[in-house]
Amino acid sequence: MTKIPHLHQLLPPHDTPMVLVDELIDVGEEHIHCQVTVREDCIFFNAHSRAIPGYVGIEFMAQSVAGWSGYHSWLQGQPSPIGFLLGCRRYQAECSAFSEGDTLDIFAERLMESNGMAVFSCRIEHQGQLLATSQLNAFVPSQEKLDQMIGHSQDNRTTS
Repeated sequence: MTKIPHLHQLLPPHDTPMVLVDELIDVGEEHIHCQVTVREDCIFFNAHSRAIPGYVGIEFMAQSVAGWSGYHSWLQGQPSPIGFLLGCRRYQAECSAFSEGDTLDIFAERLMESNGMAVFSCRIEHQGQLLATSQLNAFVPSQEKLDQMIGHSQDNRTTS
């Protein structure tokens, strides 16, 4: 059996403080399950409340989705692709913050995918209790499209 790389190797390049999700627990054709433990070393940790704001759950979900995409690229011998979070629909948090020491389970399930666009149903749980849900829309452009986007971006900077 082939050993799956650590989650951080499956994510597109992030600078250290922005890698928020700790572990890949399970991944398959349509789903991923990751975990994060709320710790003081998280860039979003609030020392006064000893917690991470609930809205950061969207980024936990997005990084889990990126891990799913990276895993499927890894299976094909490709590097993790650069993707874009296009939107978040109906983010509903049952708590205003995630408490220090809590281990959060982040689940994402692919609902559909077409031409690089994908929709995922996501949820965050702590010890089986639902804390947050959302639907994420993401886009992973082809390398050709990404090169075009980067080229146009650089062209706009040089003409400004």
